[in-house]
Amino acid sequence: MSTAQYLTAPVPSRELPKGIPYIVGNEAAERFSFYGMKTILVVFMSQYLMSSQAAPAYMTETQSREWMHWFVASAYFTPIFGAILADAILGKYRTILLLSMVYCMGHLALALIDMPPAALQATFEPRTWLLTGLFLVAVGSGGIKPCVSAHVGDQFSASNKHLLTRVFGWFYFAINFGSFFSTLLTPWLLHKYGPGWAFGVPGVLMGIATIVFWMGRNKFVHIPARGFGFVTEALSGGGLKVIAKLAAVYVFVAVFWSLYDQTGGAWVLQASQMNCNFLGIRWLESQVQAINPLLILVFIPLFSYLVYPALGRVVTLTPIRKIGAGFFLTIAAFAISAAAQAKIDTAEAAFRATVAPIVSSNRVDVKATAAALRFEERNASAVTIEELNNAAAPNDKKWSDSMSQTLAAGGIVIQMDGTRTEADWPSIAWQLLAYVVITAAEVLVSITCLEFSYTQAPPAMKSFVMSLYLLSVAAGNALTALVNRFTMDASGNSTLVGADYYWFFTKLMAVASVVFLLVGYLYKPRDYMQEEAGTWPSTPGQEP
Repeated sequence: MSTAQYLTAPVPSRELPKGIPYIVGNEAAERFSFYGMKTILVVFMSQYLMSSQAAPAYMTETQSREWMHWFVASAYFTPIFGAILADAILGKYRTILLLSMVYCMGHLALALIDMPPAALQATFEPRTWLLTGLFLVAVGSGGIKPCVSAHVGDQFSASNKHLLTRVFGWFYFAINFGSFFSTLLTPWLLHKYGPGWAFGVPGVLMGIATIVFWMGRNKFVHIPARGFGFVTEALSGGGLKVIAKLAAVYVFVAVFWSLYDQTGGAWVLQASQMNCNFLGIRWLESQVQAINPLLILVFIPLFSYLVYPALGRVVTLTPIRKIGAGFFLTIAAFAISAAAQAKIDTAEAAFRATVAPIVSSNRVDVKATAAALRFEERNASAVTIEELNNAAAPNDKKWSDSMSQTLAAGGIVIQMDGTRTEADWPSIAWQLLAYVVITAAEVLVSITCLEFSYTQAPPAMKSFVMSLYLLSVAAGNALTALVNRFTMDASGNSTLVGADYYWFFTKLMAVASVVFLLVGYLYKPRDYMQEEAGTWPSTPGQEP
């Protein structure tokens, strides 16, 4: 379809661009989709993954953390290809629409994990559906990421540039509005109805997101693809200088994402060993993440209308300073999670001392204990004690130690007389406090980086530079995955045990934050905006 019927440059105006509501609506539904499936991914792999013979095929916690971070790394690596496709060949609108369809196919594959067509059941293992679905979601979601955020900026000209900061804030508000509801809903769907529904519902929302975006096609400014103009500018002296300047910042942003994205991995697994009773409700461990988007919905207007204006009267709030402040808050957030893990480690050791004599005297009601563990979504622990029980070697010290360790990690034991004993896990309030701090850091780093990346990119490189920023997210998750890989022992468990795991990343962020102070001081910003209608060159594909 020719783009001649569409507006190809922003019209001078002091008003909000007409296409913005469609982009924001699309983003809310798309983020519901992405965060819905990401929220349950670690729990699914470590507690629900089966083989085609309906036998448990659970991953260890270390393996599931590694897989989750490789998936997120892939989803934030593919943006570079989506950006090239958008800036050089198809334009942002067509690229978003095409890759949204790939995205929907990925959700379909994930939904088929536990209910594939009969003809395919014997051919494809659930793990095959998982890998296929994650690959397609990574390609689709990753490919559209730099295009959507750059597409927001493309709707603005110099005349209404003053609205850009606020709109990027509301754009991020839409992201978290969608993710808040999906973070509450999909764990419940997984717990009640299984993986098919839990992965399928986010797929339906992705379909809705695609339709909403298509409905706004006549309202959008469609910036044409620049063809070789994109390559020429990217490889020019000026383009390479922009990339080098931003890369120096993004290296440190990658460390932030290495820590932040563990809220969907390590923190979920940590929450499973905490007392999750809060506000009179027993929350599932993967639902605790919902506090993050809820806080974002509160923090965005709070920071925009109160915090930033108040601080602005004392110090000039440059993007670099906001990012640096976010880094130091991230250190504090992970220090809190490390302290919480230390309390978990102490509680687990104490519970193991309680459980050991019960195991040695053969008084564990394995059937009742396994049922209780499954109710708490500790399926892997339930399977392990059942397998150990079938081995029936209570007089073997190695057997007793394994049974005691599994029950201690699960936090529940029910004896033959019906006596139920639970570990004295620390309150989830510890992790909620860490969420408050890391969410404030997210507002300072993530939202600021979105606008900063757009304004620092020349017109022909908007999507490409956005993809470089998203590449920092990929690099951060790859770093976490590699740490989990290289600290994994032969049994698939991490040698960074308990609180040591969290202190490792806390120290890493501290070093990065201190070095960033120098890099930020040396950075010299330069803003670029799209030209207004009437100022474009007459030669198609030529740079404005």
